[in-house]
Amino acid sequence: MRGIPGLIRAAGYSWAGLQAAWRYEESFRLEVALCIVLAPLGVWLGQDGIERAVLVGSLLLVLAMELMNSALEALVDRLGAEWHELSGRAKDLGSAAVFATMLNVLLVWGLVLYPHYL
Repeated sequence: MRGIPGLIRAAGYSWAGLQAAWRYEESFRLEVALCIVLAPLGVWLGQDGIERAVLVGSLLLVLAMELMNSALEALVDRLGAEWHELSGRAKDLGSAAVFATMLNVLLVWGLVLYPHYL
């Protein structure tokens, strides 16, 4: 289905995914809480629209990567509960991707805010 009905259906799937992440993923809830605190701070501290977008965008990137990591973990768990080296590696790599986006937040916030405030 295309057009507006397809867009509405896709939005429903996205909403269901956000609800599942909120319900089942403690890390996602913690990162949302941090976003609720830091996003307004980023808007306030940014000197212009570009800085504000970069500061807040780096936070949203963490949420997006956490959603992808959670999807990967759910898929691996669905394939089997027994331990397998590749399953462990996949989960570790997903976790590392989330960590990299968190490091990106520190880098972006430091590079944007350091010249203005320190």
